[in-house]
Formats: sequence, structure tokens, C-alpha cells
Amino acid sequence: MTKPEFFATPGYGETQLEAMHYSQAVRIGDRVETSGQGGWDDDWNFPEVLEDEIVRAFENVERTLAEAGASWRDVVAVNSYHVPESAESIGEGHNRVMVEQFRRRMGDRAPIWTEVGVPALGAPGMRVEIRVTAVIGHDD
Repeated sequence: MTKPEFFATPGYGETQLEAMHYSQAVRIGDRVETSGQGGWDDDWNFPEVLEDEIVRAFENVERTLAEAGASWRDVVAVNSYHVPESAESIGEGHNRVMVEQFRRRMGDRAPIWTEVGVPALGAPGMRVEIRVTAVIGHDD
């Protein structure tokens, strides 16, 4: 069996490893799993605009995948967690930006995706968190 290799994204990932005792990604063979990535910057600040927060979360997923030797083109599964815009729906704003980012970063690949509305996430003011699974070296 291949030994797990853990990664801390430079900046915020190193801070979280020290403060909260968790890694941002694990690679086992050709499979990479990430912890949930939010739209924070390295100082744990969040954008005011939802769209900017979602885009930054995608950028943080990308940074974390790169640390483990993967990219968005390797992603096969996405779980996203959202603080909904209303009690009836996560909201068009969340969905529109998520889909735009999938198309921009993954091209023709359409991963499996589970989108869940939650009342709160791990940091005050956080509205989205994205966790992915990637398989490196697959054929498209």
C-alpha cells in the first residue's frame, strides 16, 4: 500500500496546520483529497462580494492541488458547502459562479458534484467551502 503524503498550502495552510492541526491535502498514489477550501486570503480575510469569495475558493483549491502535484484538470469529484441566500435555495449567485468556474478551470471535464446548503461554516462570515478529489494521470 502507498503511504499517505500530507500537504500544507503555503501561507494559510501552514497557519491552519499549526493552529488547528490539520492538513490541506493528502495524496495516496495517484489520488489527491483536499480539505475544504474557502475564499480566504493568507491572513484569513474574506471578500465582501460573494462572487469574489467563490472565485478565491477555487483559487485556493488550485493552490492546494498544486502542492500535491495535481490540478483542476485532474478533479473527478467536488463537494461544495454554501450558506444559502434564502431558506428555499442556495441561490442563483452561488450556482452561476460555481458553474462558470468549473467551465473555466476544467474545460470539457464535468466532475460529479454534490452541493449542500448549511447554516454556518468554519469561520465567521464564510459563505462557501469547496472540497475535491483528484486522480492524477488519467486519460481524458
